Amino acid sequence: MTIIATILIALTAVMHIGFLVLEMFLWTGPQGRKVFRMSAEQAQATKVLAANQGLYNGFLAAGLVWSLVASPAEFAFQLKLFFLVCVIVAAIYGAWSVKPRILLVQGGPAILALVFTILAS
Repeated sequence: MTIIATILIALTAVMHIGFLVLEMFLWTGPQGRKVFRMSAEQAQATKVLAANQGLYNGFLAAGLVWSLVASPAEFAFQLKLFFLVCVIVAAIYGAWSVKPRILLVQGGPAILALVFTILAS
């Protein structure tokens, strides 16, 4: 259970690093516009907001990585719970405010990681 939880937490962190890159650096390029189905004008108009959102995703990734290397184990467990719940709340809000699919893409791995983290404790 612990190995599966660790893998899922790492996957969630890597995904959020990917979101950071997409939102902070690729937003106005072809890849960013394709992923978010935006025109060049829409991407340019929302560039600053997207970069801010990307930065927050980076903080989530950093917290998840921290939770994997922190000690003692009790503190690491608390960090895992906190940052996974933060990701899940962000996914719920994104699903409600933007697109329901966000709950699956962003929240799915975090929900599984949370379940396995709790089961492994």
